[in-house]
Amino acid sequence: MPKKLSNEVPNEYPVCSHKDCQCSTECLHQVAYSEVIKRDIYFRLINPDKCSKDRNCKFFRKASPVIYALGFKNMQKQMYPDQYKKFVDILISHFGRNPYYERRKGEYAMSPKEQKIVLNTLRKVGVEKELKFDNYKENINWYE
Repeated sequence: MPKKLSNEVPNEYPVCSHKDCQCSTECLHQVAYSEVIKRDIYFRLINPDKCSKDRNCKFFRKASPVIYALGFKNMQKQMYPDQYKKFVDILISHFGRNPYYERRKGEYAMSPKEQKIVLNTLRKVGVEKELKFDNYKENINWYE
């Protein structure tokens, strides 16, 4: 876990108090608990009776960072104009106009789930090359 985790834990992020869980060192909810307990007076706690204390716990979330993508302006250069128009139309209908442009410019980091949406859209419009995003960064995936 990054050293600055206490500054990163979102307000109201649900945490788990089960230190005795077999997955406690790997679960983001439990790792976040140890930081939030130091930082906050009030916090959201997952109901301890609803946790299974194993890998089958429905609240388990991996604490390891994932790769986020930033921007995809360079993809346009490798598409035909008709492909690009369809690509833009599909993604705007999915994300919305402003959120699409925020993602395109790299102002909004895209989670692995959103990266799949963009890459699947490339396939839908007929792009056969494997195109890369403009940049990448490692971050904790708090909500997916």
